[in-house]
Amino acid sequence: MAQELKKATKPTWYDPLNSASPADQPVLKVYNSLTKEKVEFRSANGKTVKWYNCGPTVYDAAHLGHARNYMSQDIVRRILVDYFGYDVHFVMNITDIDDKIIIRARHNHLLDQLRATSTVLSESLLAQANEAWHAYFTSKLKGVAQPKSDSPADLDAAWSELLTKEKSDEKWWSEAKAADEKFTMHIASLRKAKEAINRAVIAINSNQATQADASALIDAASDVLAPYLDAKLGSSLTDPAISRRLAAHWESAFYADMSKLRILPADTVTRVTEYVPEIVQFVQRIVSNGYAYATDDGSVYFDTRAFDGGKARSGVQGSEQEWNHFYAKLQPGKKGNKEALEEGEGALSTGASKRFPSDFALWKASKPGEPAWPSAWGMGRPGWHIECSVMASEIFGDNMDIHSGGIDLCFPHHDNEIAQSEAYHDCRQWVNYFLHTGHLHIEGLKMSKSLKNFITVQDALEMYSARQLRLAFLGQLWSSPMDFKQSTMLEVKARESSINNFFSVVKALVLESRSNNVASDQQHHYNESEKELAAFLTETQNAFRASLCDSFNTPDALDRLLELISRTNVYLQRGRSNINVGVVERVAGWVTKMLRMFGLGEGPATRGTIGWGEVEMEGVAVDVDRDTILMPYLKALSAFRDGVRQLAIQQASAKEILALCDKLRDEDLAPLGVALDDQEDGKALVKLVNPDVLLRARDEKAAANAAKAAKKAASAEAERAKKAARLEKGKIPPTEMFKPPNVEDGLYGSWDTKGIPVTDTEGKDISKAKSKKLAKEWEIQDKLHREWKEWLEAEKGE
Repeated sequence: MAQELKKATKPTWYDPLNSASPADQPVLKVYNSLTKEKVEFRSANGKTVKWYNCGPTVYDAAHLGHARNYMSQDIVRRILVDYFGYDVHFVMNITDIDDKIIIRARHNHLLDQLRATSTVLSESLLAQANEAWHAYFTSKLKGVAQPKSDSPADLDAAWSELLTKEKSDEKWWSEAKAADEKFTMHIASLRKAKEAINRAVIAINSNQATQADASALIDAASDVLAPYLDAKLGSSLTDPAISRRLAAHWESAFYADMSKLRILPADTVTRVTEYVPEIVQFVQRIVSNGYAYATDDGSVYFDTRAFDGGKARSGVQGSEQEWNHFYAKLQPGKKGNKEALEEGEGALSTGASKRFPSDFALWKASKPGEPAWPSAWGMGRPGWHIECSVMASEIFGDNMDIHSGGIDLCFPHHDNEIAQSEAYHDCRQWVNYFLHTGHLHIEGLKMSKSLKNFITVQDALEMYSARQLRLAFLGQLWSSPMDFKQSTMLEVKARESSINNFFSVVKALVLESRSNNVASDQQHHYNESEKELAAFLTETQNAFRASLCDSFNTPDALDRLLELISRTNVYLQRGRSNINVGVVERVAGWVTKMLRMFGLGEGPATRGTIGWGEVEMEGVAVDVDRDTILMPYLKALSAFRDGVRQLAIQQASAKEILALCDKLRDEDLAPLGVALDDQEDGKALVKLVNPDVLLRARDEKAAANAAKAAKKAASAEAERAKKAARLEKGKIPPTEMFKPPNVEDGLYGSWDTKGIPVTDTEGKDISKAKSKKLAKEWEIQDKLHREWKEWLEAEKGE
């Protein structure tokens, strides 16, 4: 008798995580400038992240350093949102009032005025340019050049001596550059202006000076004229619209550049000029808390000595919660760095009234020629550091998860932000994680607006695509310095090409598989090779996650993707009849998703998308009619058919038919975005590729072939010339080689039938030894002469 079933009970369920070690589950860690190490990332409010980013000071074009900074932050932001699933509120400020903006706006305005009033190149304008040149030389290079006096003659003599040292004393010149990083820039500005002044003198002396000459002088000497005019007239410019116009122009240009770089816009944008009342209230509270003081001129300074070590009012005395404030949390070693502190205060600030060198301005009393707002201390304007503290506090309150910016802002800007914010809120930690992107150098050289050696975003995008720049930045740790080199970009282009090829092959295989709609052959096609590739995909996904958990290590993560592509390409070499398209599609789909997560995609993402995607172009109708779509392809097919028929009628050779096939591939289908990839089975794999990519590849191939042919032709010509030079001696027949004018007149008296000398001029017989030597020379010349005649005939035949 069969045993009865046991009474139904609930089976035991085993938690799969119990068998996994915690070390096997990577957690997100970020490099925190506050700790100088990687620490676990924990947002204060679940999956919500409050992130404030220092935006641009809008007084000039965005450059490649900005691109690296904002694109790196964009990449980290995308990873947090699209990979780790955080809800990020991203706030960015625009500094639209600042010493740099005021100075640049006044300079531009005064130069424009000078251009408008200079209707002709006059002695007066020339005198202004000379005065400006001498003033610039005195202010920038007097200490280096050491002129005898400030007279124009002595300054010009010192300039001439400098130019002599540039050529004759390399050691002195190198030391001067090392002592002042702006030395080369000053020399360039002075040189350019002096050359323009000299040209102006010639034009005036020739009585042919025009308004165009005046404009040319002003443009070339603008670097020396601008500060000269500002010193004289800057204080008279009271219209605040002068600064606002400049800031508005460059803010708009900044957004346009960021859009071209495909950098996501901020969720919230704050502008300093929109928060001035809040800034005044913020400063008043810091004064009330005892951490700032007003001066007689109407400025307010942060008291670093009162704050550093000062007891927090919110701390509980006598308990573990009692604590003191700390100044310069990010870079405490730079507390007394005079150069950094002065740079942080701005070019228009003297700081003469502050109590201690490390104190910094919260509110600046406005001088004539500077924008001004009302406050309890008189008309003034915000200090640079206070703006971010106020705007971030208005949005996020007394604490935020992330604050970011370039490493150059670390001290004093961010350290001062922290100090004044913690003084205002009387809090222990205003920012939990400070993320600083590394410096960018160009071929090893520092890039800076102040040094005038920067590459604008616009210039960079003329050389490289936004995707290529992003790939370059992904290839470097966001927090590390980066040297932007041509060799780096060549490697980036190679990587991009590898990914392009992978996507085009997989898309073609998937499209072909779906269009064929082949019935099952009763084979599952999921054998050992497919299992290995699927297992490697899983391994890559785990390693990829570990890389991103390691402080957003994008270089390692990108390498993992490229290794997966390489492994899949090896699998594809089995031939399309021996591969499982579904496995390949899964790999390509995940690679696509990760690359798009990094911000490398184009256009909207759709389910099943493989590849970069396509940019949606304005003005292109969605409901394009069938004829418009098909006609270009039908015309190409019809033209090819006509060509084949014609060749068949003419009984053309196979070579001519193959040439027509190549024409279809390279000239007719490439502009339509169709690539034909010849396969081992004799059937071409049809790929749909961006037409620009195909045309560029075709043109590059044609250029390479042309260069190769030109090189071959040049080599042949060089060989021909070399041979011609050697055979040039063979032009003389051997029968004439020992007769004048080929030898000295009167050297020989008689010759035999071959033209070999028999006697000398006095009738004496030539010695046997010499006759033997002459006969040997005759044989050599006879051979050369015959070779020369053969070569000549061959040349005529060609």
